Amino acid sequence: MNLKAATRLGGRIGHFSIDGVRLPFREGQTIMAAAMEAGVYIPHLCYNPEFTPHGSCRLCVVRSNGRHLAACTTPAAEGLEVESYTDELQEQRRELLQMLFVEGNHVCPACEKSGACQLQAVAYYCGMLAPELTYFYPQRTVDASHPDIAIDYNRCILCELCVRASREADGKNVFSIAGRGIHAHLQINSSTGKLKDSDLEVTDKAAHVCPTGAILPRNLGYNIPMGKRPYDQKPISLVGDVADHEESS
Repeated sequence: MNLKAATRLGGRIGHFSIDGVRLPFREGQTIMAAAMEAGVYIPHLCYNPEFTPHGSCRLCVVRSNGRHLAACTTPAAEGLEVESYTDELQEQRRELLQMLFVEGNHVCPACEKSGACQLQAVAYYCGMLAPELTYFYPQRTVDASHPDIAIDYNRCILCELCVRASREADGKNVFSIAGRGIHAHLQINSSTGKLKDSDLEVTDKAAHVCPTGAILPRNLGYNIPMGKRPYDQKPISLVGDVADHEESS
């Protein structure tokens, strides 16, 4: 985003830097929002510019003035100097990604989301190719009760994008997070706890924002052949988030 484009969008214009690259920002923008508008990629999973920033995945943590800050919740400021791609930060991201993979059941070669999965793409981008930690192999279920949408709880990373999308975009309350710590889990707010008894519709935003294969429209998994999916040929830094392609497909 250049200065003229930023001016058209309104707000006072300032400048800050990420890894030595000078970027414009509008008053009130976070580091992440300004970076995305400028085409500078910061790894993330729980962030979507349409919803309230959450800051839970911690992949977007950057460093400034000796402090570690979540780029999605920290406002950009005039003269702020931000580091994003240091060895330390990249190693921390790889460790976080390892924990996400071993905590759930992510079997990429057998997953219909492979090549269009943001978790997989971020892992490749950050150089996390194989977890070195012990797998949990949790016993989780699949909810295929809804005629149009299926949920595979094995793949949920608790990013809460579906929760925020349902509340902020769809005006509903289909999803929430229950439990704490290792017992935290996604739940359906219906009388039975089943998706079929909720008011989720296939056109809802919440049905298309999942960065993994946890929430999927049914019968569409292989409409786009493997090898031709968004992240098969180009890195996520060039392609963008999975939700952008869900909407255009």
